[in-house]
Amino acid sequence: MLIERIQEALLQAKLDGWLFFDHHRRDPLAYRILSLPPSMEVTRRWYYFIPASGDPRKLVHSIESGSLDTVPGIKQSYSRWSDQQAKLRALLAGATRIAMQYSPDCAIPYVSMVDAGTLELVRACGVEVVSSADLVQEFEARWTQAQYESHIEAGKRVDKVRAEAFDLVRQRLETGVSITEFDVQQFILRRFDQLSLATDHGPIVGVNANASNPHYEPSRDRHSHIQGGDLVLIDLWAKLKQADAVYYDVTWTAFCGRPVPERVLTVFEVVKDARRRACNYVIGKVQAERPLRGFEVDDAARSYIEECGFGEYFFHRTGHSIGTEVHGTGANMDNFESHDERRIIANTCFSVEPGIYLPEFGIRSEVNVYVGDGFAQVTGEQQDELVRI
Repeated sequence: MLIERIQEALLQAKLDGWLFFDHHRRDPLAYRILSLPPSMEVTRRWYYFIPASGDPRKLVHSIESGSLDTVPGIKQSYSRWSDQQAKLRALLAGATRIAMQYSPDCAIPYVSMVDAGTLELVRACGVEVVSSADLVQEFEARWTQAQYESHIEAGKRVDKVRAEAFDLVRQRLETGVSITEFDVQQFILRRFDQLSLATDHGPIVGVNANASNPHYEPSRDRHSHIQGGDLVLIDLWAKLKQADAVYYDVTWTAFCGRPVPERVLTVFEVVKDARRRACNYVIGKVQAERPLRGFEVDDAARSYIEECGFGEYFFHRTGHSIGTEVHGTGANMDNFESHDERRIIANTCFSVEPGIYLPEFGIRSEVNVYVGDGFAQVTGEQQDELVRI
């Protein structure tokens, strides 16, 4: 069934085939897409070619001749390097334009898995190699209905923990009990565990200037106290503790004390409005059934922040693909770190998270947007006002 779906996609893309290659598990995409077993020996190079029509073809080393036995196809083995090159040419016979896990200029690092030497070897066989980025998105980034439901449920639990974390800060400040960024982070992780949520790292809890570091994470040895007059940013992501669950990933900000400085309110409003513009742009395009690409969404948010005079302080992409890993392999909302021209396709999800990072404080507002068949929606709670503590 998978082979048939891949071949349909290859025909639509006007490609002669898709060549998978690996050595020492350097390409996790290949293992996930082909459902290759974790126990598979990979100390030697293997190739798996799925043509647009006909049977798949395998080329494996004689020492690991059973490497690709879990996938269908005609198998050949090699031992000598010269034998490998000759049989690779035979493997690709009849093909002129094929896809591999390669990205021109490494524009999309998530799919740029094939080394330059292997590309030279494959091109020497007389074929043109193009990026498999769109194919990877088709077979990696699309969610099942069960995954969508797991995301919605994770969102309810994560949003609950996020509200509890800000309440904890409020309680400590009202009672005069000391609290640090690290205390809040550890509270969130405990609650995640209690609510059967899993995360790969984090969360981010940043005060004032720390909130201007998009990847700041407090630790036992490096953290700041949270006090009156502080801005607090919390970025937290998690998924259900179950097979094939997908992530939910949001960022909210709060200010401890009143009145809130005008500068803080101004920046929050600009970031919030940039987020809304990007989300509304996606929703409108999808409803109108018009093509939508990742870089366009970045433009929608970034152009507004630039119009407001804060362009130099927004120094990351607007959003990333979300899947079983918090940073997925679908289209990113990016025309800044890279120019992501991939189309946003149905049954995929991504973050929209513009930010402004000034020397004294930073504000980011992050939501998740799910694109279904003919519709798009923000999947969880949205921050429309700064949390007042």
